[in-house]
Amino acid sequence: MDEVFKEVSDTLKIGKVEKYGPDELPAGPELEKAKEIILVEGRADIINLMRCGLLNTVALEGAKVAESIKTLCKEKEATALLDGDRGGDLIFKELLQVTDIKYIARAPRGKEVEELNCKEIFDALEARIPIKEAVSMKPETPKSLKREKPKVEMPKEILEAMKSLEGTLEAVLLNERFEQIERLPVSQLAEKLQQVEGVDTIVFDGIITQRVVDVASEKNIKRIVASRVSDAVKPSLTVELMTFAEVAPS
Repeated sequence: MDEVFKEVSDTLKIGKVEKYGPDELPAGPELEKAKEIILVEGRADIINLMRCGLLNTVALEGAKVAESIKTLCKEKEATALLDGDRGGDLIFKELLQVTDIKYIARAPRGKEVEELNCKEIFDALEARIPIKEAVSMKPETPKSLKREKPKVEMPKEILEAMKSLEGTLEAVLLNERFEQIERLPVSQLAEKLQQVEGVDTIVFDGIITQRVVDVASEKNIKRIVASRVSDAVKPSLTVELMTFAEVAPS
């Protein structure tokens, strides 16, 4: 009974889990309008990702892949985020055979997606690999094939903000002197940016989305530094986009 109450409470806090397609698969509320989607194994995974602000999700609900999932994978850029166990291995093999997923990401070995915290989820998604590279690797041991990028020198105030934000899902707004204007949850970032003035730099623990870039451009914000940049984000001529991994002390 406690689990039922917990799920109801979580649902009230993060929004409603939708149903998608003729099979009524559990899905996040932004699945249909998103260009990038995340495939997970079950409804509990959907709820966990929604807690972390990831709403472009749909659950497979079994080893047999529904036709609606196959269609989605043809129309959108799909990443499969699977459990780090044998069940995840088997689903991975099935997805390889019947869908056009673009990326594969896995929970740490022995862990399930539904039990990961937000940092572990973002780490797993950042470590995803293209499916073309994954087919030459064993499903149970996918590894990140990260390309080394030159470090960008940043003032110590940005480095300090990065360190203080790690694992918090929060954002810090800095002025042109790199003084803190405000600290807030990432979920409120886009809305707050439209209200506040004098922001020069945004630093946050999360994924840079096109919406955040668009608002930042409108407000003449110079740079955004975050955990990672969504693959759907278009290059900006006015806003400098960087990940934590690309930043070095000045």
